[in-house]
Amino acid sequence: MGLLALGTPLSWDETKPLAEHIRYHGITQFLNTWDRWKDRTGKGLLWGDEIEYMIVSYDDDNRTALLSLRQTEILKKLQSVTLDPKLEQLKPKDCTAIPTFHPEYGRYMIESTPGCPFTGNPKDLISVEADMRFRRKIIRSHLLPHELPLTVTSWPRLGALDDGKLPFTDPETWPDTQKSSSRSQYVGELLTNPHARFPTLTANIRARRGSLVDIRVPLFIDQNTNVPDTEQKHLSNGIPTPAKPLPGTPSIHMDAMAFGMGCCCLQITFQAWNVDEARRVYDALVPVAPIMLALTAASPAFRGYLADVDARWNVIAASVDDRTEEERGLKPLKSDRYSIPKSRYDSVDLYISNDPRNKEKYHDTHVPMDEGVKQRLTEHGVDNHLASHLAHLFIRDPLVQFSETIDQDDQASMDHFENIQSTNWQTIRFKPPPVNSPIGWRVEFRSMEVQMTDYENAAFSIFIVLLTRAILSFDLNFYMPISEVDDNMQRAQQRDAAARNSFHFRRNVFPHDKPRERFDLTSRPVSPPAGQSPTSPTSASIRSESISRVNGTASSSSKPTTPTGSRRNSGDHLRPSGSSQLRSSVSAPPTPRRTGSSASRCSSEDEDIGEEDETAQMTLDEIINGKGDHFPGLMGVVNAYLNSLNVDVGTKCELRRYLDLIKWRSKGRLVTPANWIRKFITTHPDYKHDSVVSQSITYDLAKAVDEIERGVRPCPELLGHNYVGSGPTGCL
Repeated sequence: MGLLALGTPLSWDETKPLAEHIRYHGITQFLNTWDRWKDRTGKGLLWGDEIEYMIVSYDDDNRTALLSLRQTEILKKLQSVTLDPKLEQLKPKDCTAIPTFHPEYGRYMIESTPGCPFTGNPKDLISVEADMRFRRKIIRSHLLPHELPLTVTSWPRLGALDDGKLPFTDPETWPDTQKSSSRSQYVGELLTNPHARFPTLTANIRARRGSLVDIRVPLFIDQNTNVPDTEQKHLSNGIPTPAKPLPGTPSIHMDAMAFGMGCCCLQITFQAWNVDEARRVYDALVPVAPIMLALTAASPAFRGYLADVDARWNVIAASVDDRTEEERGLKPLKSDRYSIPKSRYDSVDLYISNDPRNKEKYHDTHVPMDEGVKQRLTEHGVDNHLASHLAHLFIRDPLVQFSETIDQDDQASMDHFENIQSTNWQTIRFKPPPVNSPIGWRVEFRSMEVQMTDYENAAFSIFIVLLTRAILSFDLNFYMPISEVDDNMQRAQQRDAAARNSFHFRRNVFPHDKPRERFDLTSRPVSPPAGQSPTSPTSASIRSESISRVNGTASSSSKPTTPTGSRRNSGDHLRPSGSSQLRSSVSAPPTPRRTGSSASRCSSEDEDIGEEDETAQMTLDEIINGKGDHFPGLMGVVNAYLNSLNVDVGTKCELRRYLDLIKWRSKGRLVTPANWIRKFITTHPDYKHDSVVSQSITYDLAKAVDEIERGVRPCPELLGHNYVGSGPTGCL
């Protein structure tokens, strides 16, 4: 969540006449930034994470677990604590700075970011978990004795009224269909952050749409599930249903922004050397987003029921869908300008790099654009790919405007641009530099669901960072049709998608002049440091090639909006070994991509495959770990990148510990959080095989998640046998 402006918010009726003014000045602000930064080089890779927590209030005597609505009070305490010099004495040695904490949409949510950004230095990467764990310990240490900070994606009983008898929040909050900003029949106003931005955003989405938002996910059908006579009842024990429920099939209904924006996620933001590098990383991560959504799936229950999906994406997309009936294609266009295929929270529609391999054929979906915006951008010198991207974003109306900031200095502000940009919530976000800041061009990776432990969150963060380094170092090509990326997004949300589903992915990712035979794609065995012994794999172990876990291993993340400095001196950055010309993660500006004959060769690298066969359907195991002799897998290219660096054995062993989690989860030898939660619910003694997630089940689930994170409850099927938690108390 970015900085929250103060002011007098305007209603939708007051905002609508200002929409063109805001769009015009938003583009002016972008063009001013473009002129300042288009040829500038930044500081290289700096990156950070955002982790969102739910604060849960539990009652052991009554066996209840409720969402604690004390966000404001808790944040005041945390802000005071982080300014206290005494906290420095408790900071782990691998943590460079005191973290920061921020509000989120739900009054039960808190967001954390590292105090300063990480680099891509392998030694920096192994400090990530310690940094994340430090943040959780700070939060826990300043909660009430009966409160817990949990990193779960969706709260199973959010909006579950149980005939109005049992609350799901502490203090209780009840829906108000007449006066609340959402008009929801399930959730009340007290659930929402009181800052003016949030209720205004909620109300204006509803007002612009012309109705309440309509969120539906397929219901998991068990033996005793109550299904209306008008709907089909087929037990959910076979092939999972589509992520979007088919007509006539039972579904879970939700009707407020809180059901989507009240979910928690893990987001990573990278700063690039320059705008070209940022655009290359953006494009390469577009096909990766649904893959990582499936691997991190963690939300199998909504509004007190088990769903027949494992991930949140369609819920959050529908929760902020402000499109009118005309824009949704339900009525002919009359008052509105465009028919818009997707919600403003959805997957990416366009690649944006000028890479010659970014071919027109990959843009195979309908993408409406504001042609006036596009013409204005291209006349100013912005290329077609980037102009099309911005012209597509700017078909949207602004949703929150403060009366005090209608007129702005377009040289000194980006607020009108961000008004549109920040409410286009796509799987990947291209972020221009802020005004009057050393921060450069950035890319935000947004699809992943938050994991139950800091070990998992660190592992997925590290993997994505290393993957971006491999993409740039080896000039990898992940381009595939956008329609197939969209299809993957739906497949990724289905029940047990990580184990059951196949996904589209590009078959040949290496450039023609850099065949895979040139690279060491294996996770080579390494000798552990003296005094430590390797761990052999078991059927559920993630430690196949790494050393036994050591207490206090590092962690980190960085506030993506404030990469103001490096954790290490540039002399500490590792360079590739041997004669390879691949650059290290952060030590030198990038070499521009070749043009001319080399670029032409790259663009036709699939001649041996045939253009119609550029992609294939693969399992997650194959996409991550490789398929045969042709496709190296994402882990293979990460291994190749690590093998090209001079990295000491201890660091390599620690990195392997995190990468093994990705490896074994994609192979199905470790389960996803969604799979674990679903099994916990369906095997609970109080579960009546009716798809209902009761208060007692939710209480036991919350306590179990907390115990797993602290390491007092073994969970080898999720984390392997060698997980070490934050400790018996989980406090500082």
